[in-house]
Amino acid sequence: MNTIKLLSIVVTCLCGAMLCLGAPVPDKPIVLRVASYNVEFSKSATPEQVGEMFKPYQLDIIGFDEAPDGDWTARVGEVLGMPHSFVGKISSANHKDKYKTILSRTPLEGTEEYKLSGRGWNPASVVRAVTKIDGVSFAFYSLHICKSDATNGHAHDLAIKVLPKEMTERVIVVGDFNNNIGDAAMKTVEGAGFRPTWNDLQIDVSKKFTYNAQNPEKNIGVIDHILFNTSADARATDGGIIELDKPLSDHKPIWAEIVFPRELKQVQDAE
Repeated sequence: MNTIKLLSIVVTCLCGAMLCLGAPVPDKPIVLRVASYNVEFSKSATPEQVGEMFKPYQLDIIGFDEAPDGDWTARVGEVLGMPHSFVGKISSANHKDKYKTILSRTPLEGTEEYKLSGRGWNPASVVRAVTKIDGVSFAFYSLHICKSDATNGHAHDLAIKVLPKEMTERVIVVGDFNNNIGDAAMKTVEGAGFRPTWNDLQIDVSKKFTYNAQNPEKNIGVIDHILFNTSADARATDGGIIELDKPLSDHKPIWAEIVFPRELKQVQDAE
C-alpha cells in the first residue's frame, strides 16, 4: 500500500510539473530585433547582398529608405526568410527609387503612408504597418525626412500630426532623420513620447557616424535612428551601427534588440 501511495504521489508531482512547463508565461517579455537602412536606391549593392549582410542579426522587421520600387524589398526578404513587405508610393524629393519600405517576418496589416511637409526638400513621407509578434501588436514606421528645426519641418509634422493618432500601444519608428540626437527636430520627436535606442545602449553618438559611409572625411554624424514609445515601458538591450568593410550604401545600417513587457502598466486616473 505504501508503495502504491508513493507512486501516486510521484505521478501527481510529475503531471503538475509538466503542466507548469507547458503553460504560457503571462509576464514573459517580447523581444523584437529591428533594423533601419538607407540603401541609396541600391546604387552600390543588390538586394541579395543587403539580405546576406543582415543575416547574422536574425531580424524580425526592417525599415528601408531610398529603396527602389517594385520587388526590391521582397528580394531582400527572400534571402532572409522574411516574406512580408510594404512599399510606399511617395519617392523622397520626387527622385527616382527613393521609396520607404517595410520588410517583416510576420504578416503586415493596416499599411499606410503619410506625406510630411516642411522646410527643405519635399515631399517626404513615412510608411506605417502593424504586425503581431507572439500575439501582441506593434506599429512600425519607416521614414526619410529632411533636416529641420523644432517647428518648421518634417519631424514636427511627424510628431504633431502623425504619431499622436497612433492607437497601437507599442510603437517603433526608424529611418533616416537627417538630424542628430540633440537637434531641435529630434527633441520634438522625443517630446512626442519617443526614446532613441542609443540612450539605453549607452552609445555616444557624438563620436560616431552613419553618413557618409563611403566618404568618412565628409561625415555628418549619426542621422539614422531607431526610437520606441516610452509609454510601452520598453528598453533596448542590444544593437548599434553595423560597420562594414565595404559599404553597401552611403549610409551605415543600424539595428536594435528591444524588449517590451507583455503587460503594460495601467495609468490610474486621479481620484
